Amino acid sequence: MSSEENEAQPSTGDTGRPRRSAGTVLALGALGVVFGDIGTSPLYALQTVFSIDHGAVKPVPGDVYGVLSLVFWSILLIVSIKYVLFVMRADNDGEGGILALSALIRRQVPGRARLVAVATMLGVIGASLFFGDSVITPAVSVLSAVEGIDVVAPSISEAILPIGAVILIVLFLAQRFGTERVGRLFGPVMLLWFLALAVLGLPHIVERPGILRSLSPTYAVGFVFEHPYIAFIAMGAVVLSITGAEALYADMGHFGRPPIRRAWFAVVFPALTLNYLGQGALILGRSDAVRNPFYLLAPSWAQIPMVVLATFATVIASQAVISGAFSVSRQAIRLGFLPHLTVRHTSAEESGQIYVPGVNWLLMGAVLVLMVTFGSSASLATAYGVAVTGTLLLTTALFLILAASVWHWPWWQLTLVGVVFGGVELTFFAANLTKIVHGGWLPLLLGGAAVTTMLVWQRGRRLITERRTRTEGELADFVDELKQDPPTRVPGTAVFPHPSKETVPLALRANVEFNGAVHEHVVIVQVVFENVPHVSRNERLAVDSLSYSDDGIVHLAVRFGFQDDADIPAALRDAFMLTSELEADLEHAFYFLSRVTIEPGPPGGMPKWQKRLFIGLAHNAASQAASFRLPVDRTVVMGTRIEL
Repeated sequence: MSSEENEAQPSTGDTGRPRRSAGTVLALGALGVVFGDIGTSPLYALQTVFSIDHGAVKPVPGDVYGVLSLVFWSILLIVSIKYVLFVMRADNDGEGGILALSALIRRQVPGRARLVAVATMLGVIGASLFFGDSVITPAVSVLSAVEGIDVVAPSISEAILPIGAVILIVLFLAQRFGTERVGRLFGPVMLLWFLALAVLGLPHIVERPGILRSLSPTYAVGFVFEHPYIAFIAMGAVVLSITGAEALYADMGHFGRPPIRRAWFAVVFPALTLNYLGQGALILGRSDAVRNPFYLLAPSWAQIPMVVLATFATVIASQAVISGAFSVSRQAIRLGFLPHLTVRHTSAEESGQIYVPGVNWLLMGAVLVLMVTFGSSASLATAYGVAVTGTLLLTTALFLILAASVWHWPWWQLTLVGVVFGGVELTFFAANLTKIVHGGWLPLLLGGAAVTTMLVWQRGRRLITERRTRTEGELADFVDELKQDPPTRVPGTAVFPHPSKETVPLALRANVEFNGAVHEHVVIVQVVFENVPHVSRNERLAVDSLSYSDDGIVHLAVRFGFQDDADIPAALRDAFMLTSELEADLEHAFYFLSRVTIEPGPPGGMPKWQKRLFIGLAHNAASQAASFRLPVDRTVVMGTRIEL
């Protein structure tokens, strides 16, 4: 049975009856976290299309049918087919996102250095653009909803910006409770939102059933050929209808592939289609509706409730990209592109549900600055799209690399996928390049800063590792010296987390040189992060007695995936139960950390500004004790200095 068939089979409990309720709960939770961004696009997508270039797109049948056809087929091709059916198959042990896809390629094609380097760079750039999108999406989404106040109560329109800021502050403060609780709260709200989208659109479709003709791709093709320049400019706004596709992929680890697929095809896609068609029908009947076709879909008595519901929905849209940013950040940390940050697990069942405080506060500050600077969703919409379309293109490129080098697709399949998906996305990207001077520079600036940070950290970490290795000396020689000239052995167990099996932990060497003593039992723990999200417990541990089985010194290699919890005490307990080579009193063991203080050295290795950036990042990294879950009352830190 194929993996696709396997995932389609509902799990059963002891009674043998399918446990469909668990899948339903996950699908509802996915509605509350995954689809918020793309689900709130109807608020501003068509409004933006008809406002570009001072109304170049007219509220006439040809233009309306053409734009709706472009919107429908963009959603169908890019989201339904590319992401939901194709790209989500390229999961890395259940985890999604462009960095996970890049890591999957690096793992599956070892030895092909050039291909691995290309995949790595594409992944880093794509993740950086996603961070840029994570800053803009909350600001534009919440503002677009709150601006409904201007439709129903223009006299208090000055309160729009403060209200939007307060809403976002509350959202970021709530992140510490975790996406599981947030999803349970937001899921029912989003279900109501999508039902409202469908209900708002249906009466207008019934009134003008001819709008259904826009589902034919011939109207999109005709619009492009009749008005090539206008259609090209319009594509820069049409892309707003598919924002959130990458967040959908990045959030896959939070809920899994099947619940996301079910929620998309059963609820989200139909509701979006009905609402866009309804907006198009309204515009054909009332040309002045282009000023805000979404809110004008509703009768006057329902507009205030829709503002409230839309505000809740856009908060959830922000949640989708925030959750995705947490996932991408942890992947970047484990893959060596960012320093260790504090990562808190918010669910006992789902390892993918996490909270990264540093990223959360950084995003909150950037979003608030953005809101105050741009002031309105219309201004922010000009900055939107460049990061989104860039990430779409990079994901397609990585998917094609995977399909060619790992899945061995024939050339005609690769060409078809590249032309269809890549061609549409390249058009979107080119159309959005026209926005650069009008605010599109912002996501590129944010993405460039993120790329620079990740590449500088990776390069500096490599240089520090080389210099640290020279300072530490060979572990084999050190063990031989201890065997030939035994120091004083003191009772107890000492655990030394250390990144290499080849060299001596600095804390161990310092203990011998300054105190002239070694603990009765010494465990050197090497934590290895693999290019996979998860490593099973039976494949996680490797114990080595280091040439002498009677000297009380052992080396323990512990392998973690980039989504696993790197808990060293738990790994030691597992090792103690699985092997007789490890003799230790784990309940009273002391943990010795080797802390390296990095200082700027003489010219060479890295430019001066990169050294300063790397040192600043290193100073703000989370402590190893917290990262490895070490007991605070039994952890000793011993330091040394290394010049960069």
